Amino acid sequence: METSETSFNDMQSVKRNFFAMRNGVIADTLRRSGSPFRIIFGLNLPQLSEIASRTPHDMDLAERLWANTTTRESMMMAPMLIDRSVFTADDARRWIATIPAREVADIICLKLLRHMDYAAELAEELAESPSAMSRYTGVRLMFNLVAADPRRAMAYAGRMLEVETDSGCRAVAQQLREECEFLLDDK
Repeated sequence: METSETSFNDMQSVKRNFFAMRNGVIADTLRRSGSPFRIIFGLNLPQLSEIASRTPHDMDLAERLWANTTTRESMMMAPMLIDRSVFTADDARRWIATIPAREVADIICLKLLRHMDYAAELAEELAESPSAMSRYTGVRLMFNLVAADPRRAMAYAGRMLEVETDSGCRAVAQQLREECEFLLDDK
């Protein structure tokens, strides 16, 4: 009897890895706390980073994962698979417009946007958005850039605290200001 080896496409392989590392306790906790995702495997950031390190960094796969808005881990891993040399500011705006949860905003800022040449300008642009999620993403992005230019980040935090009404954005802007004060205190 012949044995046939089953092969999986990249998306199937990623999903199989999610399934193999699933954590029901974390998934249940996220569901109870109101996570907007229908499918939650309960993976943490180191697990997602490990899977990403073994997965081809491919724009098409990253786009398909990002478009899989029902699955938490898909949207969180997509920014880790982007070829940064081809991810434009327009691509970033398009992705940001569809962010469903702060957790995803945190990951896209940490793993992708902070590395882009246009990061600071994008954060400034997002501060003016009518969308609270986009403004939150802008503040998180600037938080990731604070070490490079604490004075700019301080001014940004001050502006956000003057006008921001969303409690999540205000909280991060306050943390950003405190981080800037700490960094600028030595100078």
